[in-house]
Parts: sequence; structure tokens; C-alpha cells
Amino acid sequence: MFLKRISLFNYKNFSEATFEFDAKINCFVGKNGIGKTNVLDAIYHLANGKSYFNPLAVQNIKHGEDFFVVDGEFEKKERAEQILCSLKKGQKKILKRNGKLYEKFSDHIGFIPLVIISPADSDLIIEGSETRRKFIDNVISQLDSSYLQQLIQYQKIIIQRNALLKYFALNHVFENDTLAIYNEQLNSLGQSIFEKRKQFLADFIPIFNKYHSDITNGAETVQLVYQSDLFQTDTLTLLEQNLQKDRALQYTSVGVHKDDLSFEIDSHPIKKFGSQGQQKSFLIALKLAQFDFVKRQSGEKPILLFDDIFDKLDEYRVSKIIEMVNQEEFGQLFISDTHAERTESIVKSTHQSYKLFTL
Repeated sequence: MFLKRISLFNYKNFSEATFEFDAKINCFVGKNGIGKTNVLDAIYHLANGKSYFNPLAVQNIKHGEDFFVVDGEFEKKERAEQILCSLKKGQKKILKRNGKLYEKFSDHIGFIPLVIISPADSDLIIEGSETRRKFIDNVISQLDSSYLQQLIQYQKIIIQRNALLKYFALNHVFENDTLAIYNEQLNSLGQSIFEKRKQFLADFIPIFNKYHSDITNGAETVQLVYQSDLFQTDTLTLLEQNLQKDRALQYTSVGVHKDDLSFEIDSHPIKKFGSQGQQKSFLIALKLAQFDFVKRQSGEKPILLFDDIFDKLDEYRVSKIIEMVNQEEFGQLFISDTHAERTESIVKSTHQSYKLFTL
């Protein structure tokens, strides 16, 4: 599977642009702020129906305009697939496949497998547990649509339960029977989500360890540790044990929506004890493991986006990454970089076909 062409209209800093791509390697080079990352984000948009960098969809519309369109043509299993994503201010975002409108964006997730590696991934280390949960959930959801539907349903019930807790506090009332209905639903969904996350990490962690060892030549010992209250007890018991706390806080303080994934180096938090280079190697190994996992599970090679990853990596780590990418298990690759000479030198060393776009 690969992306043959993409057209952008009023997308971020682009008024109108069309790019025809090589089936193997495509490089965008130019100064900072010129739009290299925006092209990669447009590709991500087609795969996921949203931006990787801007959570507010309207922020992706070019300044002074009132709509954007991203239109791409993929080849998947020797068949042409057109994906179009558009948004007009004040209206709902539109996502189409071959001219047919998706009623639910979630139906599209996983159709175009894609992995992005970006400096923005540092949020996985720096930010709170929600960011790391989203990473787990996004990988599983690409491969398991029922998991995605369970997540959506779980979040809806959490919102409803939180609204009920606020109602109790404001009106000085309490209805245990009503709360119990939500608790039962959260218990059933929460257990299923927990089991799927646990199984995913059991499969994923050995792949991550292999990539990290390859990138660093085994010089560092790192760990991914799944943290969940459900290792101790079930959701129903947790909710009952924390009822008074939840009533005081007016929101649901326990459950799988509070799970975390601890990133560690030598059993210490990499956020505090890892150097910038060590953190970057950790994140690249994490994303390459995501690529490998999705490829194994789906039977397709995901599109891989490398956004400005060669900065702050020593020559050895860069060469190891390129050596891995040069193997047959990788499919189409997109690279953005500020140094045209560096990029072309790295790409030429792979002896693969490529295109270089100077912006």
C-alpha cells in the first residue's frame, strides 16, 4: 500500500499544492516554517480523519479562508482508493472514501495504516497519563474496531456518571440505584478494555525492546510498565471503594480511563533520568515497534512518516535507523528535514528509489 498523490487546498500554509509521490522514499526539505511538517500532517489527516498536531480542526484552515480540502489517492491491494477530508467553518468535517461519505469517522480508522515519528512525540514523556493512554488506544483501535467502539461507549458513560455526580452535589441528593446502572456498565466495558490493553502490551513490549536494543546497540536498559488499578481488583469494587471521594470531587476518579504506561530507563522515569538523546531513541523505538506490530497484525506495511527526526541524534543512531528502514519489511517512507544535503546523502545510502521535494 502507498500514497500516489495528495492535493491540498487552503490547508495550513498551503493555498493550493499537489504532490506526486514515489512508492518508496519521499523527502521534503527546506527551512523551518516552510510547510514540510504540514504536508506530513495532511497525509496523517487522510489516514486518521484528524491532524496529528492541531486538535482543533478549524486551526488547519489557512488564515483568511473558510475551508480546507485534503484529497489523496492511495494504491491498496492493487486497487485505487481515493480519500478526501474537508472542513468548512461552522460545519461538520467531511470524510469520504471513493466519493462515499463516512457516517462515522471511526469506520475509517485502520483502513490506511500509518505511523508518524515526530519531535511532538516528546509529549508522550512530558505530558500526563492521557497522552500515553491515547498512544495505546490508537494502536489497538487501528486493528480492532470493537475495541474502539468500547472506548467510545466507556467515555460516554463516564461523562454521564460525572454529570450525575455533579447533579447530586448541586441538589444535595443521592440516588444509588441510578449510579449503580452506570457502575455495572463501566465494570463490563472497563474489564474488556483492560484485558485488551494487557494483551497488547504483552505482545508489544518484546518488539519495542528489540528495536531499542538495535538502535542503541544494547547500551541501555529500558522498560514499559503498564499501570492500572484493575491489576488489584475489578472496576465495580473500585467504584464502590471510591464513592465518597467521587462524590466530593464530582467526577469518576478510578477506572481504565486513569491507566498509565510508565517509560523507564534502568527502572527510573526516563523523563527525569534520560538524556535528550536517550529519550529520542526511546520514542523512535516505541514508534518503530508500533509500525512492526501493526504490520504483523494487519498484514500490511504502514506508511511511515519521519518528521525532522535526524536532529539531536548522533551519526551511529541515524545510521542504525536507516539500516532498519532499508530492509524489505518497510514500505513507503516520508521524511522531512531542514538539511537537503544530509537528507539526500542518507537516502542515497539506502539504494532505494526516492523523490526530493524542496519547499
